[in-house]
Amino acid sequence: MAPSSPPSAAPGKADRRNYSGKHHHHSLHFLALTDERGQLIWISAARPGSTHDNTAARQDHVLTHRRAAGLGALADLGFRGLDNDVLDPVIVTGFHASRTHKLTPGQKTANRVLAVGRAPVEHGFAHLKNWRILTKLRTDPARATHLLRALLVLTNLEVNR
Repeated sequence: MAPSSPPSAAPGKADRRNYSGKHHHHSLHFLALTDERGQLIWISAARPGSTHDNTAARQDHVLTHRRAAGLGALADLGFRGLDNDVLDPVIVTGFHASRTHKLTPGQKTANRVLAVGRAPVEHGFAHLKNWRILTKLRTDPARATHLLRALLVLTNLEVNR
């Protein structure tokens, strides 16, 4: 799982919630799931760019649905803290280093293994981001959701031919 943020509507007070502090521009936020080969299988509804990854995942009940299906997911560091079940985690994220907390060799190895497993996932997102319309998108999240779902179908058709 990983987020993606295509640009959104013009700046202004009414559109402040679409401003992404991380990317420093107005954008939309959505989640996507891929299979182990990187083929896109699901895209969430578009949300304002200021939405955090964990908030979007909780609103879509990603953790509940994955646990009910008996499936796990490899996620990026934006999803740290989403799944606090130590004995039976559904969402696996890497370890985060800071100035005061250096990673141990074991944690670095775990991050490398996770990165290898996530590489096909990132390729799936790259295929989705090839659609130029996502860089020019200037609409509200409700309309963008329909476009994203259509692009999911078109991306899978394009990749599988």
